[in-house]
Amino acid sequence: MHSVPTIETERLILRPYRRDDFGPYSTLFADPEVTRFIGGVPFSREQAWTRFLRQVGMWHYFGFGFFALQDRETGQFIGEAGFHDLHRVITPSLEGTMETGWALSPRSHGRGLATEAVGAALRWGEQQFPSLKKTCIIDVANLASLRVASKLHFREARRTVYHGAQVILLER
Repeated sequence: MHSVPTIETERLILRPYRRDDFGPYSTLFADPEVTRFIGGVPFSREQAWTRFLRQVGMWHYFGFGFFALQDRETGQFIGEAGFHDLHRVITPSLEGTMETGWALSPRSHGRGLATEAVGAALRWGEQQFPSLKKTCIIDVANLASLRVASKLHFREARRTVYHGAQVILLER
């Protein structure tokens, strides 16, 4: 079992998930604004639980995964950021890459927190897994996430369709 590091930034703590994060986690993914570009439908509590366990379990098999994001000032859970390898059925395949992702509560939007969190995760990922390609997949209409990806030096590799949505595959 790999241990999950804790990373501190100016405004955030990126840390392992705790079981008591599930309440705010399920609330986060029940929000239509959060899921608008993640399947388009709010998650049920059951679906959120499955995703939560997936995020926790990713560390066991890959040595990387998603971090819970905690606001340093308030101590509140505000989202997640990190990496996964989901074995998506998509062309080109993202298997074997560190697919980068993030989701933050709407009250945290527009403050640069996604860029701060993902930037910290990427620095860790580059240090721990320098030979693995860092990728991400973003809906073409998700302009905010495309801006975050651009700031973090992701560049468009290809456009494709995933689960009926037009998406952009990006690489660093």
